[in-house]
Amino acid sequence: QVQLVESGGGLVQPGGSLRLSCAASGSIFSINAMGWYRQAPGKQRELVAVISSGDSTDYVDSVKGRFTISRDNRKNTVYLQMNSLKPEDTAVYHCNAKLSLSLLDPYNDYWGKGTLVTVSS
Repeated sequence: QVQLVESGGGLVQPGGSLRLSCAASGSIFSINAMGWYRQAPGKQRELVAVISSGDSTDYVDSVKGRFTISRDNRKNTVYLQMNSLKPEDTAVYHCNAKLSLSLLDPYNDYWGKGTLVTVSS
């Protein structure tokens, strides 16, 4: 029933901006934290940004001051505004959400299929 679908990736020049969106749909009882991960070829997957149910945020040091994570709970959507993009930001970006499907269910991790961000001139 539940799926997460990312959008907004693409090719952008260094210094440019992109906004990623991830919408969760299906029979969702509750959403706790949501976040964005990225993985570049030959590198470890890393957590880029996370936002709690109370809108507390955290970022990996390399994107602080450039990226902003936000969420719209009415739309079950998390966003990642990416400014001043650098070539090293190039990666596949995956959305993550901790979801509960009912009152009796625990929170489990759900993942989107990913969207490619390429920063190049």
